[in-house]
Amino acid sequence: MSKLKLHPAVKEFEKSIKSRGLRAVYEAVERLERCYMLYREERYKRIFRIQATALNAAREYLNSKGFIEVLPPVIGSLPSPGLSEDKQITVDFYGKKFRVIGNTILYKQMMADILGKIYFISPNVRLERPEAALSGRHLAEFYKIDVEIRGATYHDAMNLAEGLLDYVLRRVCEECWRDLEALGRVLEIRRPPYPRLTYEEALQVLSEVGFKAEHSPEVPWEHEVLLSAAFTSPFFVMNYPRRPEAFYEREDPRRPGMLRNFKMLYPEGFGEALSGAEREYEYGKVIRRIAESGGDPAEYGWYLEMLKEGASPSAGFGIGVERLTRYLCGLSSVWEARPYPKIPGITSTP
Repeated sequence: MSKLKLHPAVKEFEKSIKSRGLRAVYEAVERLERCYMLYREERYKRIFRIQATALNAAREYLNSKGFIEVLPPVIGSLPSPGLSEDKQITVDFYGKKFRVIGNTILYKQMMADILGKIYFISPNVRLERPEAALSGRHLAEFYKIDVEIRGATYHDAMNLAEGLLDYVLRRVCEECWRDLEALGRVLEIRRPPYPRLTYEEALQVLSEVGFKAEHSPEVPWEHEVLLSAAFTSPFFVMNYPRRPEAFYEREDPRRPGMLRNFKMLYPEGFGEALSGAEREYEYGKVIRRIAESGGDPAEYGWYLEMLKEGASPSAGFGIGVERLTRYLCGLSSVWEARPYPKIPGITSTP
């Protein structure tokens, strides 16, 4: 890994993360109660136009690569993998327990097995902890561009992800330059390939800028934002340590304890852009890993039946639409990146 050019204000940036987050929460609550007036402002018209252009560009790119758009589910009979039960909303669906979708990983794995290359524009609902509101990058209700590729490796998925982001950035700069200029946003487009760090190298970067991160399955969001601030282009972090709840992410058979997964982070302190992985598709391994996570295999009915009958290897990722919009427009929080946002812990939102 080559020596990195660090963001000059990275340490000052760290000091202000939480104080800015708390201030933004108060401001958001006050303003969102009158969002029907707020969204008439020219600023929000520009943001929503840019978001629409980005979504159109994403569809164009994926369609040009032979992907098929599939309608995602809104409720389903399976738990949303990787999410604790208290983060999921349950509904009585004609006498059976269903859940509002918190992620679509198992569903897109099924459709990729059938169609080869697919994507969803999918709604997700997660009851995040109220303190997540301080991050400026969490919503309880959000959208993702969810992509899955049959027979792909996680390197294939990263190649696609960086090509997709590059295309979206260029289209937005070409079509929305007046809106970007009015928002005071200057996007520096760096051509792929983007840097790819291992998880261990990412911890080393944090150490170089003076912050010691613990070796754990997830980098805390504050440190992730700091890592993001150390780069001038989007970049990947890959091969995170295995975590029990991520039973759907494939463990590297040659490196036990390490997952064949990744995240892409935006530069400038905007943090996570997307996450993805190769999928675990072998029935016996998935059964063992669900049990290790404390889950009940009986709750994963059709999914486990699919694997037992034989499913194809696949890899994919999901890119948050509101986080993408936040980066494109240079916004302080994801709440500005969509109408009627649902902020964790805040019930006085539309």
